Amino acid sequence: MTAALVVGLLVAGGVFLLLRRGLLRIVLGFVLLGHAVNVLLVSAGGMQRRGAPLLGETEADVAADPLPQAFVLTAVVITFGITVYMLALARAGDPGATTGHPPARADASSPADGSDRDDPDRDDADRDDATADRGRRTDAPEGGTS
Repeated sequence: MTAALVVGLLVAGGVFLLLRRGLLRIVLGFVLLGHAVNVLLVSAGGMQRRGAPLLGETEADVAADPLPQAFVLTAVVITFGITVYMLALARAGDPGATTGHPPARADASSPADGSDRDDPDRDDADRDDATADRGRRTDAPEGGTS
């Protein structure tokens, strides 16, 4: 009964964190779900009602099944690997992905649509011409004063 409560609490916490915004919370929710699966597998092995699965210490008919324990060891390794991978994605990705909040803009004068961003097809001269064109008036005649 205790294992069922622990599994239920871990699954509830894991699902809650998975549904939250932010990659770090998703990673923590995944870790909680991994722990829930591990507790479920260990409890399925019958460790509470049977003896330790060691040769020479207990008889084979009263020993617990060692297969769920091997599954738990495999699940721990897989969970660790996926957690490290997800944390690496969080570190390399968008700064707002780990917290769930969008990052603050560094330059308030840049346009909101991102049209002033670095474009590999535009060189610096094109950018300077576009900036200079913004400051010119288009209704003045070209020849001089009117």
